[in-house]
Amino acid sequence: MNTKFYGGVHLKRSKIILLLLAVSLILSLGVQAKNAASYKAVLVLPGPINDQSWNATNYSGLLACNKKLGMNIEYVENVQQSDFESTFRNYGQRKYDLVIAAGTQFDDAAAKVAPLYAKTHYLIINGAKGIAPNLTGVTIREWESGYLAGIMAGLSTKSGVIGEMGGFPNPIMVDTLNAIEAGAKSVNPKFKKAIITYANSWDDVSKGKEIGQSMLENGADVLFAYANQAGLGTLMAAKDANVKFIGFASDQNNAAPNIIPGSVVYKYDQLYLFVVGQFLKGKLKPVVSTVGLKEGIVEVTYSALATQQMKDEVGKAWKAIVAGKINLAAKK
Repeated sequence: MNTKFYGGVHLKRSKIILLLLAVSLILSLGVQAKNAASYKAVLVLPGPINDQSWNATNYSGLLACNKKLGMNIEYVENVQQSDFESTFRNYGQRKYDLVIAAGTQFDDAAAKVAPLYAKTHYLIINGAKGIAPNLTGVTIREWESGYLAGIMAGLSTKSGVIGEMGGFPNPIMVDTLNAIEAGAKSVNPKFKKAIITYANSWDDVSKGKEIGQSMLENGADVLFAYANQAGLGTLMAAKDANVKFIGFASDQNNAAPNIIPGSVVYKYDQLYLFVVGQFLKGKLKPVVSTVGLKEGIVEVTYSALATQQMKDEVGKAWKAIVAGKINLAAKK
C-alpha cells in the first residue's frame, strides 16, 4: 500500500493531496478576503453636513455604514461644481475603492471620469446614469414623497396658494414640485395654485430667502423648499412671516416647531446600508435603480401642529402609491 508519513500519522497519498488542497484553499481565501474597514471609500457632498437638509441626510448614511457595516468612509463637504471632475480624478488616482457623491448634479462629471479609473466604483445618490463597469446611480422616486408633502401643504393653506422653491429644474426636481401641487389639489377643493420657483443654486441662502419673500408677497401662505442650504433661506422667510412650512428630505420639525406641521424624511441610513452593502458583496451593478415608499426609504414625521385629517390623508395616499393607484412619474 502506497503511504507517506505526515505529522506522525501514516496517510494515503490521496488524503495528503486533499489535505494540501484544503490548506491551499483556506490560505487563498484568507488572502482574498477583505475587511470592510480596509476599503478606501469617500462621500463627496455639495454642501455642509449641518445644512438640516440634503447633505445632513446623506451624512447620516455615512454614519450608518461606518457603524453597522464596519466601514471607514471619509467625507469631503462643500465641493463646488467646478471641482467635481478634479475631485473624482483625485480619488481615482489615489486608488479609492468606492467614491460616493450626493446629488444628480454629479452625473456628468462621474460619467466623464469613471471610465478612466475602472478599479474605482463611482456611486451617485440621486444619479440618473449607470455605465459599465463602474458607475452606478440610485434614485429615490421623489415624486412620491413630494405628493405626501403636497397633502400637508394643501391642508395647511388658507389662501389656497403655496410657494415651492427648488434648487435646479432637473427632471427629478420638476417631478417632485409638480407632485406637491398635485397632492395639494387632491385634498383641498379650494386650492388655487402653486408658485414654483428655482433658485438655480444649492447654497445661496440669501437667494432662497428672497424667493420665499416673493412667493409670500404673491399670496402664498405655505412654503416648501428643496434646495440644500438655499432652502434654509426660504425657511427663514417663513419664520419671519409666521406662515406654515413643510419640511423635506430631513426632519426639520425642530428647526421651526411653531410653523412646521411635519416633514417628509428620506431614510438615507437605510439606503446607504443597502447600496454600500451591495458593494461589499460585489453585487453593486452599473445601472440606475429606484427606491421609495415601498422599499421603506421614506417616512413622515409630525409635529404637534399636524391634524388628524392630515395624518389620515397622508396615510391613504401612502397606501395608494404603494399599490400603484397613484403614479405621477414622468414618462422619459
